[in-house]
Amino acid sequence: MSDPELSMEERILQAMKRTLANVIKDTATPHGMRHPLSDGTIQDLRQCLALISARERELAAAAGRPKSGRPRFTDEPAREGKPVRFYKKKPSGGGR
Repeated sequence: MSDPELSMEERILQAMKRTLANVIKDTATPHGMRHPLSDGTIQDLRQCLALISARERELAAAAGRPKSGRPRFTDEPAREGKPVRFYKKKPSGGGR
């Protein structure tokens, strides 16, 4: 979706999410090393990202846009749900 189709609030949310994600990437440490951010700050970042995503979904629903973040091609066929059935394996007839 191009920027002109997005509201000012949606553009702000995208910029905030991108900035928070970059902070997380820039402060990432190798496995086993102590992270420079406190546990509380990490939890706050997670909560912020969750709230941003929730608001983006609300705005998309209000605007009548699809809720999934995945881009879709115009020629992509619509997915049809197909039921999956599981059968219990029959016991082997060894008779032992």
